[in-house]
Amino acid sequence: MKYDFTSILDRHGKDAIAIDGLGTGFAPLAPKEGFDAIPMWVADMNFPTVPTIPEAIIKRASHPAYGYFEPSREYFDAIIQWHENRNGVTGLTKECIGYENGVLGGVVAALTAFAAPGDGVLLHSPTYIGFTKSIENNGYRIVHTPLKKDENDVWRMDYADMDAKLKEGHIHIAVLCSPHNPCGRVWEKWELEKAMEVYKANDCVVISDEIWSDIIMPGHKHIPTQSVSEDARNRTIAVYAPSKTFNLAGLVGSYHIIYNQYLRDRVVAKGEKPHYNSMNVLSMHALVGAYQPEGYEWVDELCQVLSGNIEFACEFIEKNFEGVEVSKPEGTYMLFLDCSKYCQAHGKTIDEIEKAGWDVGVAWQDGRMFHGPCAIRMNLALPLSRVKEAFERLKKYVFIN
Repeated sequence: MKYDFTSILDRHGKDAIAIDGLGTGFAPLAPKEGFDAIPMWVADMNFPTVPTIPEAIIKRASHPAYGYFEPSREYFDAIIQWHENRNGVTGLTKECIGYENGVLGGVVAALTAFAAPGDGVLLHSPTYIGFTKSIENNGYRIVHTPLKKDENDVWRMDYADMDAKLKEGHIHIAVLCSPHNPCGRVWEKWELEKAMEVYKANDCVVISDEIWSDIIMPGHKHIPTQSVSEDARNRTIAVYAPSKTFNLAGLVGSYHIIYNQYLRDRVVAKGEKPHYNSMNVLSMHALVGAYQPEGYEWVDELCQVLSGNIEFACEFIEKNFEGVEVSKPEGTYMLFLDCSKYCQAHGKTIDEIEKAGWDVGVAWQDGRMFHGPCAIRMNLALPLSRVKEAFERLKKYVFIN
């Protein structure tokens, strides 16, 4: 491969909560003596990013003035070209693109523009913990509609349940995660079409979090929610970022795409009036550096590497961890392990399983935060050698049959 996905990064003291945050807050506990930490919890990657990003940052930072600025034409053109080339999007213009201080910031801005505190918001469960915290902390009431596994172990939306919950709660706003975190589903076009018909029938504004849209496994394709119909284009607020794709979360730089002028005006007003939603000049240059031809190549190689990691992990689980169930992700780099059968068969609690992993340096994440009652979320965006080491430790010390 052209780019480096095998070197093991030393992230100690480099502003990485994945390593330096262990043992604090809701992070996993630090390992016992004799084991190093393998970061497999918070959703950032342990690969060096594409070189054009630090090059762009360093080039801009070398000029010793960092005053007020406006987003450049190059910034908007890079986004337009990225979505056209990666997702076949046409008709996207500069006017439809707006900066957001993080995807969750964009979600909250949209909620406050179209819902009152105390209103219900429809989300699928399992649910990303960031949604839970940001939505509830801002005074909204989450109404969950469960995803269900079909006969092929594929997570599916329950359209009848969605419709019933929207009607029962008089809910007019919903958050859609596409691709889905933590389940890893890449929704097919017909699935999005059916979901958008339900939202249309209930007069819902849809906030579509598509931050994972570049992390797609072979054989699958991301379909932008706004592309499935003219109505979807006009009722959807889509939020994106290069942060998951290129590991730039620490730079804070997301954006929305909103075609409908009424929706756009309301969302933009939430950021402009209090002047809180201002772009950092270095995050602008980072995005431009990311969305270069090298970035396209890098993401393609990244997805190949992640696909290999996922294949290894799922096969290892099937062969060695009897009673642990996982649906192979179609996108993202997260696994969502269901340990219910294992815990029942071995008289273990999910707390005991998690702690046993943490003790031997497998820093995985409590899946109950994502509404998985006996689940663990696992980040596979590491060199394959580290993934293999983590699973060997789990086999030897945790899932002992």
